[in-house]
Amino acid sequence: MRTRAFIISAGTLVALLLVVGGVMVADASGGDRIPSGVTIGTVDVGGMTRDEAITTVRRHVDEHHARTIRVVHSDKEWKLTPRQAKVEVDVEATVDRAMDLADDGNAFTRVFRRITGGSVDKRLTTTTTFSKPAVSRLMDRVAADLKREPQNASVTFEDGKLRVKKGLPGLRLKRGDVSVAVRKAIVDPSLSPQISAHTHKKQPEVSTADVRKRYGTVLVANRATFKLTLYKKLKPVKTYGISVGKAGNDTPAGQYTIANKAENPAWHVPNSAWAGSLAGTVVPPGPSNPLKARWMGIYDGVGIHGTADDASIGTNASHGCLRMHVPDVIELYDRVPVGTPIWIL
Repeated sequence: MRTRAFIISAGTLVALLLVVGGVMVADASGGDRIPSGVTIGTVDVGGMTRDEAITTVRRHVDEHHARTIRVVHSDKEWKLTPRQAKVEVDVEATVDRAMDLADDGNAFTRVFRRITGGSVDKRLTTTTTFSKPAVSRLMDRVAADLKREPQNASVTFEDGKLRVKKGLPGLRLKRGDVSVAVRKAIVDPSLSPQISAHTHKKQPEVSTADVRKRYGTVLVANRATFKLTLYKKLKPVKTYGISVGKAGNDTPAGQYTIANKAENPAWHVPNSAWAGSLAGTVVPPGPSNPLKARWMGIYDGVGIHGTADDASIGTNASHGCLRMHVPDVIELYDRVPVGTPIWIL
């Protein structure tokens, strides 16, 4: 009985040793290939030998890492070539890491995985190095080209028209964010090589909306054509005939504002030789006062007013002021607030 039991036990032990030995042999014979389910980047290297994987991955690297990084903003573009970036990919080290995955688990699990077609399901990325100073220089170029101070909106009178120069926000490159995106695109070929140059914006102190509000009413006096044009919301709505200063008493050119207004104004006579005995006096409203009906002061005693001398309209006849027909100046007065800009051309 004991002999039989011993024989059975010994047989079982021998069988177990044979199984273990077979597993060890099978495990040893299968360790020269990368396990199924392993990828390097987007390349499936499962089942490949080391040399096969290196060749395949190197071909993929040469195709996908040899690309130019482009940073774009609107219609501008800045480039960083692989040569400038000094890109280098350590394919061999990454394949070796993939090969090491064949040692995951014990001999039994490894052999079972190979027999059943199981996979490791592991994605590795290649070890990529590049020149950080090259990326920094790229960011310097982008930042310098994009940098812009805020530009206030304004209104100018050009070619016979009022023109609005729109306000522009100031720009600063979001350097940190863009630099990170560039670095990621260099090392990961699955990412787009085109990077948007995102910016911080600083709004101008005077916006286009502010200008349109400020210039809701505008006057333009043309001394050559003897015309005064009223603009509302930057569009001409009415043109009036005027008289302007005669030689020696020229109406001053430039941009001014309507500084004050008065109905049936008194005339504060300038201390000028042409004023004769009235120089320095104040003439009250009435038939002898040449400032008829309305006054809109502009600059240094010059203003817009009515006149009893209708024949002077369309000529150089005043001592610097802009004369208008009385009905016209009364109509204009109610449409022009203090502070209205006026261009005298």
